[in-house]
Amino acid sequence: MRLSIPDMSLVVLIGASGSGKSTFARRHFAPTQVLSSDFFRGLVSDDETDQSATADAFDALHHVAGKRLAAGRLTVVDATNVQRHARAPLVELARKHNVLPVAIVLDMPESLCVERNASRPDRDFGAQVVRRHRAELRRSLKSLQREGFRRVHVLRSVEEVEAASIVVEPLLNDRRGETGPFDVIGDVHGCRAELEDLLGTLGYVVERDADGRAVGAAHPAGRRAVFVGDLVDRGPDTPGVLRLVMGMVDAGHALVVCGNHEQKLVRALRGRKVSPSHGLAATLAQLEEEPEEFRKRVEEFCDGLVAHYVLDGGKLVVAHAGLPERYHGRASGTVRSFALFGQTTGETDEYGLPVRYPWAKDYRGRAMVLYGHTPTPQAEWVNGTMCLDTGCVFGGKLTALRYPEREVVSVRAHRVWYEPVKPLLPAGELPPVAESVARREPDVLNLADVTGHRVVETRHHGRITVPPERAAAALEVMSRFALDPRWLLYLPPTMAPVATSKRPDVLEHPEDAFAGYRAAGVQQVLCEEKHMGSRAVVLVCRDASTAENRFGVAGPGAVHTRTGRRFFEPATTEALLSRVRAAVSTAGLWDELGTDWLLLDAELMPWNAKARGLIADQYASVGAAAEAALPVAVEALAAAAARGVDVADLHVRTSARSVNASAYRQAYRRYCWPTEGLGGVRLAPFQVLATEGRTYHDREHVWHLAVADRLVAADPELFATTRRCAVDTTDPASTRAGIDWWEELTAGGGEGMVVKPAANLTRGRRGPVQPGVKVRGREYLRIIYGPDYTEPEHLDRLRDRSLGRKRGLAVREYALGLEALERVARGEPLWRVHECVFAVLALESEPVDPRL
Repeated sequence: MRLSIPDMSLVVLIGASGSGKSTFARRHFAPTQVLSSDFFRGLVSDDETDQSATADAFDALHHVAGKRLAAGRLTVVDATNVQRHARAPLVELARKHNVLPVAIVLDMPESLCVERNASRPDRDFGAQVVRRHRAELRRSLKSLQREGFRRVHVLRSVEEVEAASIVVEPLLNDRRGETGPFDVIGDVHGCRAELEDLLGTLGYVVERDADGRAVGAAHPAGRRAVFVGDLVDRGPDTPGVLRLVMGMVDAGHALVVCGNHEQKLVRALRGRKVSPSHGLAATLAQLEEEPEEFRKRVEEFCDGLVAHYVLDGGKLVVAHAGLPERYHGRASGTVRSFALFGQTTGETDEYGLPVRYPWAKDYRGRAMVLYGHTPTPQAEWVNGTMCLDTGCVFGGKLTALRYPEREVVSVRAHRVWYEPVKPLLPAGELPPVAESVARREPDVLNLADVTGHRVVETRHHGRITVPPERAAAALEVMSRFALDPRWLLYLPPTMAPVATSKRPDVLEHPEDAFAGYRAAGVQQVLCEEKHMGSRAVVLVCRDASTAENRFGVAGPGAVHTRTGRRFFEPATTEALLSRVRAAVSTAGLWDELGTDWLLLDAELMPWNAKARGLIADQYASVGAAAEAALPVAVEALAAAAARGVDVADLHVRTSARSVNASAYRQAYRRYCWPTEGLGGVRLAPFQVLATEGRTYHDREHVWHLAVADRLVAADPELFATTRRCAVDTTDPASTRAGIDWWEELTAGGGEGMVVKPAANLTRGRRGPVQPGVKVRGREYLRIIYGPDYTEPEHLDRLRDRSLGRKRGLAVREYALGLEALERVARGEPLWRVHECVFAVLALESEPVDPRL
């Protein structure tokens, strides 16, 4: 009987006492390969039969086994191992060292085991021990593979034991005997024409069938191609690539390691539920045009691919995503996962892609490692490793390395076959875009773009998820109330308040804002006056033709709320935009910024210009009722007190409530004034969001406010100045000055201030820091929390308010807004911009305390 065992494995002998495990081990394995529990028991206690030393013995055995496995040595454990809990540490040890656990079971008759034990002077226990061992073995025999043993051999008689022979076989990844020369080729991704070009450049002769299709290739000098995986998906001819490469493999002219795309394709072909993303849908559609036998052949071919190869005596390792030295030649789920997918840091880059762990920077191994998986513009050496994925399908190159010559050979892509999330090359260096890539009308919006479970890739905050119920809520608002989507380039994010103050008598205080940014590593902040109005986004075009040509819609531009609704009737909007356009011209911004349109973030005042109904229903009615009732109640209580009735406490409380109610009315009234058309309307811009071809979140806030000041100078009747104060969060004198400025601002009736990183977009350890926090004044907060919120019992309760969700929303919406603006600047189609804008509106439907 032939028992095959991988040469890098942990062999676990299993059997009752007396089953012949030690004899079997001596016959088939070298003494240095066998670790006997009896020997280690004697090693730690000087007595191989001392059962009290068993725990220490196995500790020592596992330690030595670990050292052998770390060195890649075949190791055999000779112990009864009939109990699952005894085998579990050995399986775990094999996994830890990425070797295959193998079980060899000697299931001998009970009578034979008892007889053998009786003939041994050191085995004076009775038959009940053997009986118990065999019972435990029987209970777990069928579950050995489920426990993790990759191979299980069971010998059930003396004859089978005598006939057994051990055959140590190399792992599938062990091709050390194949010395090359090789041509290692990077990710092909369905680019069959480019692959034929590269093979021709490398000197291969392509073989074709009667239909002219490439079905193989051979090199006259006997060189062999080695593909790093990801033959499939994204490109125009995945079946053609597979037909060519499978023919080369069948003829012995090529080797292929598995890529993550091949693994996913196998699951899809077997009917498993997989997401048809990253080009898989196109591959499946292409394969549908092929005969059933071809699809079956593809499934079997991809399923049989090995995760990595060790070649040329261990001098060359090829894996799809690379491989650290500790995994070379090993076999486990961990090794396969790294070889196919690599390792990430858990973070995402500015394009929403996972940040790859830079294993190559730490690599110090002797073997050359060639890999792909992560597109790079140029193939470069890093510590004896090279990534050969130069983004052919994205418009880059298809690259090979000649081994052992170390010569890089590349051919250019014919087209951009698939648009990458992260730009591979500058636009001017890319080939033409394939028609299939630009198959969608740019201004056509599709319901499927915004409904259901959505994930939006953003440059500054990675992947942002929009739950289906939030998308449904946004769809209602967007479809019923919003402007023409062609005007909606941006929706402002929500803004989180400062951390709740522990100071008596106030809920929000500047020192907490300064401390928060200081903790985030932000030294310079800018405090901006918070205008009590309505957030407004202003899109103004230089002339009518600009709107028509750039946005595909007639009109002077748009002025909309933070939910995409228009502020005014068309005539008033046109009048307002006319004045904004004139001010931009007077300030010289059209030419200075090199644009024919301008997108501004601003506050539109007065508050009642847009919120008249809200004020009347929610605030004025409360104030009127309080002012009508409370003074009368105070007078009645005073009269009762004069008659000797003990109402002192009630009188004090009611008097305080009357004073608070009066302060409440004054608080909201100071932000309201009469308007007629544009008469009385003020606009306070504070940020230039975008112009043609660029965004401005890389400009400091002082630059934005300087632009706003020029608009104020051009039309001081319409535009309002945003006062500001620069603060160094690490300088006590500077923070004190900022606090004094806020106190003066709020004492004069101001709402409060917004504290922002002076540099504008700022990244911290965990991504973007809060783009701004609002610090509202004590009196203004009466509007938000009610007339009596300043009473100690209410303040104490309000200090427990939770800000985490609000802050999370603020950062996510901010990142979505920036992504929308950057897509606008890049000239991406409307549906791509609208994806981000819609996501902001969807997140706004998250249930968050509206008072925040």
